[in-house]
Amino acid sequence: MRILLAALNSRYIHTNPAVYLLRAYAREFEQEISLAEYTINEEPDKILASIYEYRPDLLMFSCYIWNIREIRELAGEYHKIDPETRIWAGGPEVSFHTGEFLAKNPAFTGVMTGEGEETFLELLSACREGRSPDTVKGIVFRSTGAGSGLIVRTGSRPETDLDQIPFPYHELSGFRNRILYYESSRGCPFRCSYCLSSVDHHLRFRNIETVRKELQFFLDRNVNQVKFVDRTFNCNRDRAYAVWKYLFEHDNGCTNFHFEISADLIREEDLALMRRMRPGLIQLESGIQSTNPETLSAVRRSADFGKIKDAAVRIRSFGNISQHLDLIAGLPYEGYERFRRSFSDVYSLKPEQLQLGFLKVLPGSPLEAEASEYGIVYRSEPPYEVLYTKWLSFGEICRLKEIEEMVGIYYNSGQFAATLEAAEHLFPDGFSLYEELASFYRRHGFQKVQQSRLEKYRILLAFLTEKAGCESACFRETLTWDFYAREHVRVRPDFAPSEQADPKWVKQFCGRVVFPYVHAELFQCDFPKDGPGVYLFDYRSRDPVTHNVPVTRIAEEKEYREYEETNR
Repeated sequence: MRILLAALNSRYIHTNPAVYLLRAYAREFEQEISLAEYTINEEPDKILASIYEYRPDLLMFSCYIWNIREIRELAGEYHKIDPETRIWAGGPEVSFHTGEFLAKNPAFTGVMTGEGEETFLELLSACREGRSPDTVKGIVFRSTGAGSGLIVRTGSRPETDLDQIPFPYHELSGFRNRILYYESSRGCPFRCSYCLSSVDHHLRFRNIETVRKELQFFLDRNVNQVKFVDRTFNCNRDRAYAVWKYLFEHDNGCTNFHFEISADLIREEDLALMRRMRPGLIQLESGIQSTNPETLSAVRRSADFGKIKDAAVRIRSFGNISQHLDLIAGLPYEGYERFRRSFSDVYSLKPEQLQLGFLKVLPGSPLEAEASEYGIVYRSEPPYEVLYTKWLSFGEICRLKEIEEMVGIYYNSGQFAATLEAAEHLFPDGFSLYEELASFYRRHGFQKVQQSRLEKYRILLAFLTEKAGCESACFRETLTWDFYAREHVRVRPDFAPSEQADPKWVKQFCGRVVFPYVHAELFQCDFPKDGPGVYLFDYRSRDPVTHNVPVTRIAEEKEYREYEETNR
């Protein structure tokens, strides 16, 4: 029996932990199971040809909101190519409304619902032995016997003991330059109505000694990044601290670990430990979603923004941990102006990433049943994104989409940090900066064309010049600082000030060996914290949090002017 576990990831850099966990659990079928990972950006014909090379008897797809459209198409076309292949689906996107899914997608034989490890193993055993799958708990399938075409439901399966699931990674030859995902717990203590994790009421943990051993596997092999898929990693604060302490004590100097946390659960001992960590050892993501108490209450999310703010500000002060803070537009009781306030509240915390997302009414989530109550109208097809609500019109959502794009280009890229900070005084709040920038893009048609890296700098300069009412030498300097903090190039950008540090003086100062790996720039405005002068950008290293190169002042402006006077 040939079994193919197929995954369609959003990008090549991502991996699909589900297919690896299924294969690891079904060890007795190891020789019969193949794994294939594709991306949603690949040509369907090439994916079909690849699947056909395996000639699977069982073709199993891992389904999520970002890939279900492509999977439905692939399954339908492959069923035409080989009608004998039994095609199964699993994952959160098909675990609810399964009868409707099978009715609309006749190419699929059935669906594995909920946790899949034990179900997958039992289903393979039934297929090998020629038994009907109706004895396998946790599936919904299309019968082929006397009641051919009827939908059979076998009932739910008890939750899996996480300690019984083998570690899915044994050799990493196929994971070079990719993100690895790791699971140390399942379930979530919170009951947010927009999230499917609220359906899993039982919080379970993998044995902490097992977790330490498996993390050491990643550390020993210098994996680039490991993302924990635990829904709220620090819901058990002592356990979270134990993991962070282990990573701190066994740091290999290069691996980054990503955790999704509740920032308001961070304690003093956590902060004390984080302060001592290597820059880039961990990064933290926290879903704030809204700062409106009425909104949070409506979606049953408990959060203390005061505590979140305190923790985020203190972590930022350490300078060694990247923070990702998330907002959701389209939640109940939050219109455009109230969302402006939520955005500005979170923006003031200066996270490295501010994710402006849009509500998705997921099948099976409590909010699906409550959507009409709140006047939430959303797309019928994945990703089920909000179109409008009682409080937020479709036109306003379109404006927020434009703002989201500006935040992604100019803030989350980290490439314009000095300029954005210098421009903040021109706007009443953080939201207004990106709102007006989005309007500027729209008026000039910039959003219709993919802008080059340099053009984004020029557009920002033009926007700030218009806003300030005159061209500012300071903005030219901040943009030049931002540019050279990221880019090691020989061609000087056209927005840079005409006067620059004399290369002969820089070469003499740095020495012949160092000179090719640095760039010196004269800044005459007051924005650098050390004041005007000549600053050296050193491209031999980068900050793992900001990705910028270190910059140091090597001469005050007065010193440099004396050199100029002497060498005229």
